[in-house]
Amino acid sequence: MTITAVILAAGQGTRMRSRLPKMLHPLMGRALIQYSLDAAGAVTDQTPVVVVGHGAEQVRDAVGDAARFAIQDRQLGTANAVQAAEELLVGQSDLILVTYADMPLFRVETLKNLVAAQRKNNGPLTMLTVTADDPRGFGRIIRNEQNDVVAIVEEAQATPDQLEIHELNASAYCFDADWLWNALRRVPLSPKGEYYLTDTVEIAVNEGYKIQAFTTDDPTEALGINNRVHLAEAEAVLRERINRAWMEAGVTIIDPATTYIQKDVVIGQDTEIWPNTYLRGFTRIGEDCIIGPNSILEDMQVGNHCKVLSSVLEKSILEDHVDIGPFGHLRKGAHLAKGVHMGNFGEVKDSYLGPGTKMGHFSYIGNAQIGSEVNIGAGTITCNYDGEHKNPTEIGDNVFIGSDTMLVAPVKLGDGAHTGAGSVITHDVEPGEVVIGVPARPYKKKENDG
Repeated sequence: MTITAVILAAGQGTRMRSRLPKMLHPLMGRALIQYSLDAAGAVTDQTPVVVVGHGAEQVRDAVGDAARFAIQDRQLGTANAVQAAEELLVGQSDLILVTYADMPLFRVETLKNLVAAQRKNNGPLTMLTVTADDPRGFGRIIRNEQNDVVAIVEEAQATPDQLEIHELNASAYCFDADWLWNALRRVPLSPKGEYYLTDTVEIAVNEGYKIQAFTTDDPTEALGINNRVHLAEAEAVLRERINRAWMEAGVTIIDPATTYIQKDVVIGQDTEIWPNTYLRGFTRIGEDCIIGPNSILEDMQVGNHCKVLSSVLEKSILEDHVDIGPFGHLRKGAHLAKGVHMGNFGEVKDSYLGPGTKMGHFSYIGNAQIGSEVNIGAGTITCNYDGEHKNPTEIGDNVFIGSDTMLVAPVKLGDGAHTGAGSVITHDVEPGEVVIGVPARPYKKKENDG
């Protein structure tokens, strides 16, 4: 039995008060619509159809080939939106799962249960409901004396008695496809001048069918995004879910309320995450690390037994047993090999620091290849930019860089070389050579030295 998802994403989202289409607003680092696509993709076996309208081209560009697209030319309601997908899907699927792009909190398990219920259902549809004290504008579920669902009444058309009902339409449905395409043509025009998908329930009841209702026990799943307040509420729910999942998997999170971990982050067992830490993008962290407090990691690859204290790391690599901070900054392309120490107020960009190298404090390393067991003294700077080009610095193994050394690239320092404090290196330094001065020259020991 084939199943396809139709995701409604044509709304204008005026309450967001934004030039950006509502479906593209970021939620935990990803576009809002991506959550619906991921959930639907996990329970269906065909490429989903996204119904677009307002900001259609922007949504298309953002989603790419993750979906097929149908256009709702005029905003004539949810039934009209689903009908826009008919041409793409008629005769192709047995079941149609309908969800909304502005409802990002449906769990995959919930949608799987919804679809499984409809597979066993002799009637034309199974719908998701939720019981909540705050209706948030959702339609009310109307049941008869036998407790069967007989209708969904939209809040705008509900009577005072109906408004007191706490069972709400959670806005996820699984339909028999052939029945759906036929029923959509019979949906009446509402007093608001729109065609409501919810009216298919009453159509089915009038045809003698029983409506199957599947109820989620988590009211947060039905949280829809209509404004930025709702967006922040959804962030809080997702953050709590993600943090709980990592704690249950063996990660220590000292203060979940101040820890922000995006969905695609991966963390190893027995790692500790300290307060005010933000893990973003496709960050990968190994086992037995200590991250934070007050740290930001984005698109990072971190090995085992690393420590990051009050630092900002982005698009870089840490091998095992690296420690950074406080107040370190790794920029794109930094690669710190095993056992590297990088102390306070250091910055590294597009550079490799070899195993065991120490960069204590107050230094900038850019466009450099640095060997193993190098000492980088305080205040060392690679002067890599000449106003037009970024130039490389190469430093061999066991080099000692004195404090306040300026390395004017392009320049090479051989294995075992030394620079004196305050030196300005403008020419290559031979292996084992000691240079001092401005500009630096080889140090010649006087006869009475020592």
